[in-house]
Amino acid sequence: MSEATVTPARVDQADRPPRSQWMDVWDQFKTHKGALVGAAVFICILLFVLIGPLLWKTDPGYANLLFRNKAPSLQFPFGTDELGRDLFARMMAGGKVSLAVGMTAMSIAVMLGTLIGVTAGFFRRMDGILMRMTDLFLALPLLPLLLVMVMLFREALSSRLGPEAGIFILMVVSIGATSWMQTARIVRGEVLALKEREFVLAARSIGAPPVRMILRHILPNTLSPIMVAAALGIAGAIIIESALSFLGLGFPPDFPTWGRLLFDAVDHLQDYPNRVMLPGIAISLTVLSVNYIGDGLRDALDPRIRGR
Repeated sequence: MSEATVTPARVDQADRPPRSQWMDVWDQFKTHKGALVGAAVFICILLFVLIGPLLWKTDPGYANLLFRNKAPSLQFPFGTDELGRDLFARMMAGGKVSLAVGMTAMSIAVMLGTLIGVTAGFFRRMDGILMRMTDLFLALPLLPLLLVMVMLFREALSSRLGPEAGIFILMVVSIGATSWMQTARIVRGEVLALKEREFVLAARSIGAPPVRMILRHILPNTLSPIMVAAALGIAGAIIIESALSFLGLGFPPDFPTWGRLLFDAVDHLQDYPNRVMLPGIAISLTVLSVNYIGDGLRDALDPRIRGR
């Protein structure tokens, strides 16, 4: 091709720096309308529980019997409960605890699942043992197992670390230790495919140790399914924490979570249905938004879909 036939558009394209892979991921993520709406809703929920208490100075634990069972108003946007506590402030405090439990438990589950999945997929001798252990955990009934763990360790941790810190650690460890199995299976499948790729075989041929191959070549290429599993794990952890708190086995009554607010409002369901609807809607919106974000990430991080 002669210089005369080179168009200005081709010159500009040649001079343009190469696009980042994350820009391609963002372009694909933007095409998923549900993921965009879910991200917007989740950001609003985060602002509500993180920035809201800085603007709304009411103590969520302050009880004033003169204002008990008040209807929603400008002074109390969500009304008050049977002890005169501001439900708007308690919703913000409860959301912060529920999201903290969900994210921390998800982190534990993803790290544990990634460790077991990479070990099982890369080292053939460990595959059978670790996968049979994974099958065993998958066969166990989740909710009864969590109930047993809470009943066994609740009092001991509460007496040593305090009610709030002890129950928080018990919740996140219990949920994380029983939610890693799906991540382990997904990561194992990715590792089994990756370790037969050319770049891994080349690293093995030059004598690279297994730990270096895992950290430099295997883990970076399994980041996509790990991120999707993490996004979906937040929703599952929030639901489990809400279920335990609804059963009365979660945080103490003076330490609100969305599940605890549901539990406290059941006795007043007929007279004050809004007390049940508010935390229920908050849990549903959070779980739905996180699930849509996970769907969008799954499509955006899949190279077979990206670019269509």
